[in-house]
Amino acid sequence: MRLTVPTTERGDAALSPKPAKSASDAVFQGILRELEAHTLVPGQRLVEVDLAAHFGVGRNSVREGLQRLAADGVIELSRHKGAAIRSLSQQETLDVLDVAERMSGLLARSAVRGIREPSARASLQDTLQQLVQADQAQDGIAFARARRRFYRVLLDMGGNRELKRLFPTILMPVVHAQHRLPNLQKMRLDDYQRIAQAVLDGDPDQAEKAASAHVDHVRETIRRVMRSERGSPSQ
Repeated sequence: MRLTVPTTERGDAALSPKPAKSASDAVFQGILRELEAHTLVPGQRLVEVDLAAHFGVGRNSVREGLQRLAADGVIELSRHKGAAIRSLSQQETLDVLDVAERMSGLLARSAVRGIREPSARASLQDTLQQLVQADQAQDGIAFARARRRFYRVLLDMGGNRELKRLFPTILMPVVHAQHRLPNLQKMRLDDYQRIAQAVLDGDPDQAEKAASAHVDHVRETIRRVMRSERGSPSQ
């Protein structure tokens, strides 16, 4: 499958986790963005010439972006087949979730460090409001933007440089692209509200518990979907 993206989604910088600093950043962030939006799917081939035209960059920048994605495990590079979005086995999916559960717990626990800073409290409360408003408006793009800001605020509040470096490399975008979960946005909103409340209360144990529980909710939903798919008759 070649890269095919509707032109209305091209170059939407508002969806990026942060402004691209270089052409290779545009490729790196853009592929992650479109993977999250399900424009790209696991197993899909990524053709250099298509990516260059799509992101308006040179092929050297495309190669740099792809190398970074390969280093993070998001794509697979093959000398004969080129680049493709990585597909996870069932065990690999569960392994990613195990890592995400622990790192999310650490993220929330660390965020409590910054709760005495008024600007941090305000940013977290404002982000929660953005999530609620996006959910009420059924605006998936705005919700995704607010969700990314939610995690950035927590990372900034914790001030843990190693966590800032490692947390974005968790392969949750691949997991969610491969397993399209029912009611995921509602699950996220409910869980984020619990995480944020625990952080705002200055309770590191409860914050860690709420964040770990969120990943566990995702895990259990994926397991139910897997069991349902195994039990479905062949078409």
